[in-house]
Amino acid sequence: MGIFLYKDDLPASSIPDDIRSIAIDTEAMGLLHRRDRLCLVQLSFNDGNAHLIQFRNNYTAPNLRKILENKNITKIFHFARFDVSIIRYYLETWALPCYCTKIASRLVRTYTDNHSLKELCLELLDTKLNKQQQSSDWGNENLTDKQKNYAASDVLYLHRIKEKLDLMLKRENREELAQKCFEFLPTRIELDLMGWENVDIFNHQM
Repeated sequence: MGIFLYKDDLPASSIPDDIRSIAIDTEAMGLLHRRDRLCLVQLSFNDGNAHLIQFRNNYTAPNLRKILENKNITKIFHFARFDVSIIRYYLETWALPCYCTKIASRLVRTYTDNHSLKELCLELLDTKLNKQQQSSDWGNENLTDKQKNYAASDVLYLHRIKEKLDLMLKRENREELAQKCFEFLPTRIELDLMGWENVDIFNHQM
């Protein structure tokens, strides 16, 4: 496994020629976009390597943006609602089309209420993740080795998890339903960014 750290953008030389899918995650100073800046975007091309892009205040990132905007590349996230949203807010582009392993898990792993990435890795891949760095200071200019390893682990397993969940979606005849959920995410995110993040507008209650 290789972990590569860059500032402000992904070097063009690190991008494979033929990409069908890419695993993506983000780290921020918190969960409120207007207050907590985007600090890190992690990528994996399913080759055992993780590419970490560290941001300060420059979010132009033309090479990363080219990947995000390529409609022929599926972007795999865990909890895409947050990651796609913060990418939209700071990089001002959509990371689409996307696949969300949390949504897929909720559609097929109905025998449990635990749909965290840690739980999916443990059950589906027999791999135990260390999540101790989840709430660490991602705004630090010099990330620790523990932070880098944590950030890498959030993308290195997503392709394999997607493969497992796809088999379960097919088995339970919920592939089409999952796809419709993924396609609805940009609308849900637009509502979030406009201030309806904690409101279910489909709820009948006044």
